[in-house]
Amino acid sequence: MARYHIETYGCTSNRGESRQIERRLRDAGHHRVDGVDEADVAILNTCTVVEKTERNMLRRAEELADETADLYVTGCMALAQGEEFVNAGVDADVLHWDEVPEAVTNGECPTTTPDAEPILDGVVGILPIARGCMSDCSYCITKHATGKIDSPSIEENVEKARALVHAGAKELRITGQDTGVYGWDDGERKLHRLLERICAIEGDFRVRIGMANPKGVHGIREKLASVFADNEELYDFLHAPVQSGSDDVLGDMRRQHQVEEYVEVVETFDDALEYWTLSTDFIVGFPTETDHDHAQSMALLRETRPEKINVTRFSKRPGTDAADMKGLGGTIKKERSSEMSEVKRELVREAYADMVGETREDVLVVEEGTGDSVKCRDSAYRQLIVQSASEYGLEPGDFVDLEVTANETMYAFAEPL
Repeated sequence: MARYHIETYGCTSNRGESRQIERRLRDAGHHRVDGVDEADVAILNTCTVVEKTERNMLRRAEELADETADLYVTGCMALAQGEEFVNAGVDADVLHWDEVPEAVTNGECPTTTPDAEPILDGVVGILPIARGCMSDCSYCITKHATGKIDSPSIEENVEKARALVHAGAKELRITGQDTGVYGWDDGERKLHRLLERICAIEGDFRVRIGMANPKGVHGIREKLASVFADNEELYDFLHAPVQSGSDDVLGDMRRQHQVEEYVEVVETFDDALEYWTLSTDFIVGFPTETDHDHAQSMALLRETRPEKINVTRFSKRPGTDAADMKGLGGTIKKERSSEMSEVKRELVREAYADMVGETREDVLVVEEGTGDSVKCRDSAYRQLIVQSASEYGLEPGDFVDLEVTANETMYAFAEPL
């Protein structure tokens, strides 16, 4: 689990996004420290309202990069002028704010606290369906806090989901350390059955399934893909973190799956769904990763073309087996991370650019954005921004038909039809 330091500049919207980042980090078992000198990672939520502010952001990013092992830059300047940090030589990952929590986890599973209960945040209901996992990854400290999978019954989770819907949830986020192994402690993988039951709840809502490791999904991939295809309530979105394109590295990571199994999951969903979003994670610079291993990861990234990608440079966590391995130099990790991040931006930008001119029906307005805008999610959980939302009378919880008009790297703009 990481110790993080976060700094926020600018408007109320930025402060709200930082609160959401922190909430998700706390839910994942990480904790905030008072100063960057005590932190494993630093987060800089930027503003770029005037040129002076821009210069201040670059200077502060340089300072933080020198003071911490990993720096994540997000916020307005990161989105509008992300290349400025690259041009200035700042050693940082430039991310959209909702990518930050997953990046900070260093590939570890999110950590659900023992007393985790469903939470209603605006129109978003967060439902932890289980605690723990079946993995024993060599780099992950989370397993020491969570233990093996502990799955409440389908009936118990369905009742919690129904209560969230009745309380006003329009989007249910199903979370856990590894949702794909839900039910393994009872001798049966049950995620597909649980999702079918949740989708049958009366009401107009959407369901997003959280991180599911490839090994857990692989054994039920056809059943799971069929549930996605048959239920419009489910966002056609799967987060399956592969972490490496090298079977040798995956073995050293003790990831349980092999590359072929990950590819088979992707192919199964490709066959079942015409339009869907693949999300995955890569850890670059694992201690045993060679140039050839990294090239295999790059090839896998281009082959499977995920639309949401978390790239994390390996960093040691105390008490893990990987912490005792001789690490790679920071320059190597930085170069590999930069190379992969460049391809990542290319792939994600292309995915959103291909949407321009198309229409999306029954898009859910999830939350308010910056200024008079709202953030929406289409059927594949891709983010669409509608500006001048008040003119259209749009509020979180509404469903709307949209035409995609333009794109940025991590999202697209749209207008109501």
